[in-house]
Amino acid sequence: MFSTLANTMTLPIEAAWLGMEAQAVIALRMAGLAGLWHAAPDEMSRMVTEKQRASVDAGEAATRAFMQGAGADQAMRAVVQVYSRHTAGNLRRLAKLGPAYLG
Repeated sequence: MFSTLANTMTLPIEAAWLGMEAQAVIALRMAGLAGLWHAAPDEMSRMVTEKQRASVDAGEAATRAFMQGAGADQAMRAVVQVYSRHTAGNLRRLAKLGPAYLG
């Protein structure tokens, strides 16, 4: 159960924003694989290791929230915030690389 009306509205919006950022990261990585966007040579291995790190961080955030007596909505928000931080960082980093010249 959500603890406040504000959580009822903001948590789904934060989760939707996370989904949109994740799709943008996927699009940039796919463009990099196709040669349409600059990508670091180790981008594919980095993608895997970043997912593992984000998963551990999210698990720690949820555990910390529950151990502090938070409700499920607060633990869920902690998880979404961790994934959002990782995803936003990836999006900024990939967007800076720019399109590859196809000449």
